[in-house]
Amino acid sequence: MDILLGLQWGDEGKGKIVDAICPEYDIIARFQGGPNAGHSIEFQNIKHILHLIPSGIFHPGKLNIIGNGVVIDPAVFKKEIENLGLPLDEIKKRLLVSARAHLILPTHRILDAAYEHRKGCAKIGSTLKGIGPAYTDKAGRNGLRAGEIFRKDFRNLYSLRVNSHLEILRNYNFEFDLKTPEDEWFEGIELMKEFKIVNTEYLINDSISRGKKILAEGAQGTMLDVDFGSYPFVTSSNTISSGACTGLGVSPRSVGEIFGIFKAYCTRVGSGPFPTELSDPTGEKIRETGHEFGSTTGRPRRCGWLDIPALKYAIMINGVTRLIMTKADVLSGFSSVKVCTSYKSGGKEITEVPVENDQLIEPVYTEMKGWKEDISKINDYKSLPDPLKEYISFIENATKVPVMIVSTGPDRNETIIR
Repeated sequence: MDILLGLQWGDEGKGKIVDAICPEYDIIARFQGGPNAGHSIEFQNIKHILHLIPSGIFHPGKLNIIGNGVVIDPAVFKKEIENLGLPLDEIKKRLLVSARAHLILPTHRILDAAYEHRKGCAKIGSTLKGIGPAYTDKAGRNGLRAGEIFRKDFRNLYSLRVNSHLEILRNYNFEFDLKTPEDEWFEGIELMKEFKIVNTEYLINDSISRGKKILAEGAQGTMLDVDFGSYPFVTSSNTISSGACTGLGVSPRSVGEIFGIFKAYCTRVGSGPFPTELSDPTGEKIRETGHEFGSTTGRPRRCGWLDIPALKYAIMINGVTRLIMTKADVLSGFSSVKVCTSYKSGGKEITEVPVENDQLIEPVYTEMKGWKEDISKINDYKSLPDPLKEYISFIENATKVPVMIVSTGPDRNETIIR
């Protein structure tokens, strides 16, 4: 089993790359996160945004699995199925759901909004999809799982969970409507019942033993990991490579390659530290050229130069064996580009990512020659502009990990594999 995951603050282009390399694999499996993810895939001039469904769904003959580490909102699941543009019978052949995957209830989303509202200026930038409350119930052993939707007493189990949430909400001055989202949620439940909901860990391990190739698809990014990200401005799951094992029920001994995706620059949605953030015309140019607006929330992303210390940290935590660089085309047109190679803090130069978010750090940059050519139609590495190849070599020398793929545009064909 190979793993593909993000090395920054999410939005690195994981969906596109999974779709591009999917032909090499038999099974694509999501291992964590939920509808807070937004994986974009573009082909034949049509853009698709996936939230729960793995990014191999558009390839005939490929099995896609929503693993036990994912939290599923049935209402989102239904809308996503309807928007795929594929026959329902064909989707059922290509998609399985883990019986151990937890469900996001309508009241989880309401709780998410109530918690964020109460925080006021101290908001963490939640997507308000109910992710945090759902994982909280999972850890507190109060969650509902996908396999339970077939139980005769499922409605009673649902009511018990919802009533406990309503009891919490009585302590908040927060208005909400439950009926509409609840109706949509149960419509989603009925659709989920038409799919195979099974013990996917047996299927995955059996497939590994039979020599099948599996790609574990991560959501969000390493710097949003609940343990190793910029806590508390993080997501509620383990986004790193070890999360693929717990999120799919696979031994670490079965892991092969670990592909780490990063943008040629950095972006971040929501609150939290961002050392290389550019609050100037350069940052705005990157945002506009790269269409840096959240796939899930639509919020403008904060933009900045590439951060090598953070990238090396992510590579270390994940054990990355191959790098994939996306959005190199966005930096076309800059006369020069910068790369953060270290930080200054308290008069000292440091290369470690600080644990404390309030530690004042200043990026130390190396400036390099930019490239002005349009690279979107280039399909081989040798034809890339020399300054871009020098930029890639600089990153490889700094991280000691080879860059195997360079994405030169949003379409699946705009991908150079070295």
